[in-house]
Amino acid sequence: MKLLKTLMVSTSSLMLLALPSPGQENNTLTDAEKAAGWQLLFDGKSFDGWHKFKQQDMGPGWVIEDGAMAKKEGGGDIVTSNKFDWFELQLDYKISAGGNSGIMYHVTDKGQAIWSTGPEFQLEDDYPPEDTGWLCGWLYGLYRPPIDPATGKELDATKPADQWNHVRLVVTPQKCEHYINGVKYLEYVLHSEDFNAKVAASKFSRMKGFAVSDIGYIGLQGDHPGQVSFRNIKILPVKQ
Repeated sequence: MKLLKTLMVSTSSLMLLALPSPGQENNTLTDAEKAAGWQLLFDGKSFDGWHKFKQQDMGPGWVIEDGAMAKKEGGGDIVTSNKFDWFELQLDYKISAGGNSGIMYHVTDKGQAIWSTGPEFQLEDDYPPEDTGWLCGWLYGLYRPPIDPATGKELDATKPADQWNHVRLVVTPQKCEHYINGVKYLEYVLHSEDFNAKVAASKFSRMKGFAVSDIGYIGLQGDHPGQVSFRNIKILPVKQ
């Protein structure tokens, strides 16, 4: 319990450090972020540290545009060159009308696609949703946020299509958390009884390698409709 409380305080404090400072240039780290251990995963100029899933290069479907990593039609899924176990990830994304993408973690090369091994933080334009009932910010196929008492509908803090949104994803053995634009959507515990039951009741039960590894690549989905862009991608490894 003491470890969990310490971790929660630590990640909450570092979250404040990771949010862009007024006037901070995109795709950079402040001195405070560097001191805290944040790592930049995209420099805004090159695809260094990224490649198409199970390939060596990026392919023509991804371009660098206005300091952002942009997926056009037919971009394909991409992953980091490095693997990560426990971390806090933050990034900005914007998506076209009806677009569909996602952030996967603990992705391994054993699956046919990044989603067959890595749980997915769903990204899509929810006006209306392109997908079948799983909206932006949810853990695809497994966890959804509670009903928002203010609206009587599922929680939705996203901005309209083609506007920048901020994502925060925390992945630790104690708890995983999803945030969009500073609003907490949900939490869950990997490998818990509840998590395993949800996997068993989902399509992922047919994928033997799904959510098995506690270390893997960060993946960005690029094989779905629409265009999506990413910037300010940074990660803070969380020691256990």
